Amino acid sequence: MSSKALFNPIQMGDVTAKNRIHMAALTRNRAEGTYPTELIKEHYVQRASAGLIVTEAILVTRLGTEWPHAPGLWDEKHVEGWKSIVDAVHEAGSIIYAQFFMKQPHLVGRVAHPEAEQQKIAGEPVYGPSAIGARGGKFRAIPGQPGYVTPTEIDDPWKIVELFKRAAINAKKAGFDGVELHGANGYIIHQFLDSTSNKRTDKWGGSIENRARLALELIKVSKEVFGRNVAIKLSPAGGYNDMGMPLQETLDTYSYLITEADKLDLAYFALVRYALVFDVEYDGVHRAIKHDVLASYGPLIKKAKVIINAGVTPEEGEALVSSGKADAISIGFNFITHPDLVKRVEHGKPLDNIPDIPHLQTNKTSGDWRTGYNDYPTAKY
Repeated sequence: MSSKALFNPIQMGDVTAKNRIHMAALTRNRAEGTYPTELIKEHYVQRASAGLIVTEAILVTRLGTEWPHAPGLWDEKHVEGWKSIVDAVHEAGSIIYAQFFMKQPHLVGRVAHPEAEQQKIAGEPVYGPSAIGARGGKFRAIPGQPGYVTPTEIDDPWKIVELFKRAAINAKKAGFDGVELHGANGYIIHQFLDSTSNKRTDKWGGSIENRARLALELIKVSKEVFGRNVAIKLSPAGGYNDMGMPLQETLDTYSYLITEADKLDLAYFALVRYALVFDVEYDGVHRAIKHDVLASYGPLIKKAKVIINAGVTPEEGEALVSSGKADAISIGFNFITHPDLVKRVEHGKPLDNIPDIPHLQTNKTSGDWRTGYNDYPTAKY
């Protein structure tokens, strides 16, 4: 089918994306010693046909990550490494946002683990909004692949806000076009939003307004650095990492947050819709709150752009964008396996590369890190 709507430029904040097919963030675990490399630069430049590239999750401290090779952004060497990547992506014709997922125990919250390598070096406990452990968990880099633990309640959430601000300052120095706050998939913003993981009785918990406070404060402090070029990713359907409130509470909570955040003049909301892969089963019950995320929250967004994510095909994306239901689409997995994804869509070529599952992430036996990362073939045109 024709994909004309997907190839129209789109203004987001102060920058313009050349098309509406955007690359979502996916952890790839290939930054040796936490520093961005030429291999990572090659990966993003290969995919610079995307209207917008959102980086993999970036660390701002060593704390809390199970991945030994996730990239960081807390010292000048990190800034220099990312600047080289950002400059190369710009030269290749795309724009690039840094995603602030920041796997610090305050920031992934209860889904960190005390036996993770960097966590042990830091000597800090696992923190969360409340002392409520998530069910499940599978820490592949830790012997025995243990599950989640019960976190220690974080004493002062303003510490999280300060970490985000420092990260935003470093991202600005590196030349990023903007930042995307990771408020999805059961990490710290999501944990504060969800009443099943947040049982606080102070101003950061209880009411919807209090549970949404952290997300709104993080947006505000990020905007101090990046102005209008701030976005947030949300997954209201929950499921992943043992997240999900009853349907009406979900609708009320996210409607409030999105309405208030939209008043702050963001670049875009990335809405993760219900997907079976995120609908994790615990104790025989599926955890996700299945509802139409785009229809439920899209009409509440008056100023920012709406980007839809989670299993969106180019054909479906064309229909959503041309109908005005979404402004752009965000593709993750297929962008990993198809560096020329945008060109394939433009020329009607299939997305038929076979994913190299064993090498999607590095592990203790990984040798050639380019395999399963930068070696996927392009189509013949």
